[in-house]
Amino acid sequence: MADGEVTPHQPLDRLREICLALPDAAEKETWGDPTFRVRDKIFAMLKVGDGRISIWCKAPPGAQAILVGSDPERFFVPPYVGHNGWIGVRLDVEIDQDDLAGIVEESYRMTAPKRLSALLDQEEPPYPRSTSG
Repeated sequence: MADGEVTPHQPLDRLREICLALPDAAEKETWGDPTFRVRDKIFAMLKVGDGRISIWCKAPPGAQAILVGSDPERFFVPPYVGHNGWIGVRLDVEIDQDDLAGIVEESYRMTAPKRLSALLDQEEPPYPRSTSG
């Protein structure tokens, strides 16, 4: 396995590492699953309801169709929130850490107050980036 890839064995640990490094982010269990929030608004959640481990995140307009169309084995339209543009990312297949972090960070930026989002532009990302190229 190449450096910088998430394996199915550690998705919650990696998701926590990414999410909880973001300004004012917190973890809260909801519906039996871990959710990650900023100011009590969900920006990411880990799900295993269909037997496959995945994260669900907000996505910018149009991104859902592009991602699902480009790689339907990895990306999907999640139930309940998919009609609002959220994207599902399957974690039982390998995914690049930087890609995963970017998806989560974009969802955070869409959810967090502008003041908190602006903190991400002032420095390096708060979570470790992969060193693979």
